[in-house]
Amino acid sequence: MHNRMRRWEDLPDGLLDSFIARLSSFHDLLAFEATCRSWRAAFLSYPPKHTLGTLFPPLLMQPDDPSCSRCPPQPFRKILVPTRICRITDIANKDTDQCCEIPRFCIHRRKNAPRCPLDRFCFRGASYGTLILSSNKSCVLFDVFTGATVSCPQMPVFEDTELSYGALTAPLTSPNSHLFVDTGLQNLFWCVGSHSWVGCTPADGPIKQIVVFKGRVFGMDSNCRIFRVHLTPRISIHELPVLESRLINKWHLSDPWLVVCGDMLLLIGLPGRSHLVTNGVTFEVFRLDLSTEPAVWLKVEKLENWAIFISTDKRSQTLSCMDPEIWGGASNSVYCYNQDSQHWIALELGKPVQGHGSKFNPDIFVSMGRESKLRPMWIFPSMFSLRQ
Repeated sequence: MHNRMRRWEDLPDGLLDSFIARLSSFHDLLAFEATCRSWRAAFLSYPPKHTLGTLFPPLLMQPDDPSCSRCPPQPFRKILVPTRICRITDIANKDTDQCCEIPRFCIHRRKNAPRCPLDRFCFRGASYGTLILSSNKSCVLFDVFTGATVSCPQMPVFEDTELSYGALTAPLTSPNSHLFVDTGLQNLFWCVGSHSWVGCTPADGPIKQIVVFKGRVFGMDSNCRIFRVHLTPRISIHELPVLESRLINKWHLSDPWLVVCGDMLLLIGLPGRSHLVTNGVTFEVFRLDLSTEPAVWLKVEKLENWAIFISTDKRSQTLSCMDPEIWGGASNSVYCYNQDSQHWIALELGKPVQGHGSKFNPDIFVSMGRESKLRPMWIFPSMFSLRQ
């Protein structure tokens, strides 16, 4: 009898696959993946793994939350830079918080303090669970959930250049993944694993953000012009003709975000120059209709069975989730982080605010920053990406 007993790490792949299919949150999936080497191998080879990302909301990373105590190091992580503990909240599993390790970097090093490999590095963006840090000509990529660290070649820029934005076109481990950056004056591209950068910038100025929609890369500049970005056979950028509308112009939306919801490419923002969500001012959403030439922006009154997740730093990837009711969330809602309450909130699109602010201020201040340090942000673990 004893000889027929299996150890947990020796369970057959078919049985482990059935375990994965029954897990109910990213927290459970990440715990499964970290159990042992054989379970991690089963997770990595799980055939429909990329579909799991449609079932759960992104995780909320809160870098400065003091309630996260020191956690034991996670197995299988080979971290090449100094790190600190960071709290991760899974809103689909509210009773369980998780800690992860993020890079320890500082802008101003104290006198006589030991040197750190990331001294003077600053946060420049986050996409596919990867933080993008840079200092002058140097750039480092750090996967929050695997600990994978990638150093890029020296950028062809002046010594004091500071990046405005950085994003990946796919997870680091995906074929043909590119790092895209905005230096303020130009756009640079680095094919992950290559030895050099390629510069390519529209004639009227650089692109300020990118998204991947149906396998194609789209970009937007500061005037809400839309561009197609081609990565092969060579880097090229072409403006997409879009019908002019009084609904969409460079003054209409404050801090607009591009976001993908299934088969919809959306633009979301607050009207005018407002950063307040009140009874009279709420988020507005527009869908880019690519079925016509030129394309046209159409007003979206409801998100139907989708929810959108906006981070407090515009350089962080804006995310979405389908059928949030499955995990207790709400469709047709915009999830964001409220700095006053230090808690996430859900705002129904097109509906007035109902007491989400403090008792002294019922309005919601949507604070969007571009600070050098990390701010609370929504992230998807790279292994669950829908756009691999």
